[in-house]
Amino acid sequence: MTERFATGFHPFVLPFLFGMIFVLGYCLYGAIRILVQLTREDRRKFLISLVTPATAWKNVKDIFLNCLLHVKLWKRNRMLGYMHSSIAFGWFMLIVLGHLEVMLFLPHRIRLFYYPIFFNFFVAEGESTIQGSVLFFLMDFFLLVVLSGIVLAIIKRVRSLWFGMRRTTRLSLLDSVGLYSLWAIFPLRLLSETFTAHISGGSFMTVPMNWVFRQFFGNDLNYMPTWWAYSIALCVFMCVLPFTRYMHIPAEMLLIPLRNAGLHVLHPRKGYARVQFYSCPGCGVCIDACPMSVKKENLKDCTVYLNRQLRRGNEKRIEEISDKCLMCGKCTTVCQVEVDGPQMRLAQRSMRKYGINPHYSKISPEAVLDKLGSAHVLYFAGCMTHLTPAIRKATTSVLDKAGVSWTMMDAEGGLCCGRPMLLAGRREQAREMIRKNTEIIMGSGCDVLLLSCPICYRIFKENYKLPGKYVVHHSVFFDELIHSQRLKVQKDDTLKLVYHDPCELGRGCGIYNPPRSALSSVGNLVEAAQNREASICCGGSLGSLSMNYEKRKDITLNSLRNLTVEDPDAIVTACPLCQATYSAYSDRPVLDISQAIADAAK
Repeated sequence: MTERFATGFHPFVLPFLFGMIFVLGYCLYGAIRILVQLTREDRRKFLISLVTPATAWKNVKDIFLNCLLHVKLWKRNRMLGYMHSSIAFGWFMLIVLGHLEVMLFLPHRIRLFYYPIFFNFFVAEGESTIQGSVLFFLMDFFLLVVLSGIVLAIIKRVRSLWFGMRRTTRLSLLDSVGLYSLWAIFPLRLLSETFTAHISGGSFMTVPMNWVFRQFFGNDLNYMPTWWAYSIALCVFMCVLPFTRYMHIPAEMLLIPLRNAGLHVLHPRKGYARVQFYSCPGCGVCIDACPMSVKKENLKDCTVYLNRQLRRGNEKRIEEISDKCLMCGKCTTVCQVEVDGPQMRLAQRSMRKYGINPHYSKISPEAVLDKLGSAHVLYFAGCMTHLTPAIRKATTSVLDKAGVSWTMMDAEGGLCCGRPMLLAGRREQAREMIRKNTEIIMGSGCDVLLLSCPICYRIFKENYKLPGKYVVHHSVFFDELIHSQRLKVQKDDTLKLVYHDPCELGRGCGIYNPPRSALSSVGNLVEAAQNREASICCGGSLGSLSMNYEKRKDITLNSLRNLTVEDPDAIVTACPLCQATYSAYSDRPVLDISQAIADAAK
């Protein structure tokens, strides 16, 4: 192959050059700004992770699987997965192949970073080579792949149900400009390479199309308008990218290594948080997943709209969306980028100032320790279990039947794990609670800290430092007792049970199998329509600060419908809040797992 232009330059590349310089400059500035906003410790962790072989490899693998192949979307819906991966991976391959062509045929032009993008314009086909034929074929193939994704994207805008999405987000003006310019890039590339295929070569798609066009317009095709249009479309997309949802493309490539370095949201609008909301692709997958979306009035309170308002700085809407959320975490589970919606909301709530609860400040760890007996197991019932005393009685009954030595940390109430305060953004108050509770637990002499509330369990696992203590939820502990033969239970083969995965225990802590294992020992277990990570929140979550119980009713009824598709005799959960919420509307018994096991225990 030979060059058609000795200088390796033509003015039509200028729009592309302007757009590329602008977007690269903007992204570089943004990355530096984010890294500067990180704490010194977080920066250190991030930089160390980049040179740690295991983490560096994980970064490469995650970027490839999530940014290019969109594996999470493939699992959700194959058409949705193919649509995204065909555009992302196909475009990536076109860029890679373009650079390969330059390195093979015109290596002295590799420093001109626009050259691989417009390779077919600058070269003239000389002697046919095997390498050239193969590369021409691959270029046409991946261009076809991208175009098929664009066609699906257009269909999705009008028939989103075909892609497993009942609802999609409404586009802003700039989002629309970005979308339509993105859609235009690849058809214009096809036209450009088609109009020059008789000069620069092509393959199974561009050569036949070139022949057809020449039959109508003659051999001297006017190809310059198509190359100008292609360059301008690239320029428009790159210039609007930083101000649209498409900023997620570069932002996600920074989010993944930051997340793999173990960073957490510390500031509501800076550093890691900023990467999170800019990484949101605005696809709207989280809308259908959100349990609040059962009511139309809640559709714009989902994570995708929170991220949009964070980018715009709309303080009123940010506060409304942050306060309303149930904090169930399902949006994070389905998000292709894994933007942590609950953590982002907690960060917004923490911007408000709160005082320390005067009642809790009077609690003395020494006074609590004086009343505790020495035992192997320290049982912390928690606020919600105290409000559902049947669960506390069932839990202690199982412990007694298994011959476990136990004492109760909060027998007289008044103690709180601190998670409700964290969910409300009251970090200082939560820290005070954690400090006093830690002093009690470490001074109790216990080996096991037993929790019957997932809300308590999660905070004790994530926010407390309790060296030497086995922190365990009662559903896991009871399963261990049953399978170690310390607790004898009798199975009722006629009893059909369905298990509800509580948000905090399932998505929050990843505990799915032990409760099912324990319940399978006492009855026949059937599954809900959506379970495990996809489990639907009961609606009673303490996470929402502004939604009253009347507005939660539809959420609860929808969750109950999900649980009763197999017509179980009883619903079993492992959370006192879920048990109380379901009991108010259920047409069949709702039990805590401790009650189901206590009934079957010999």
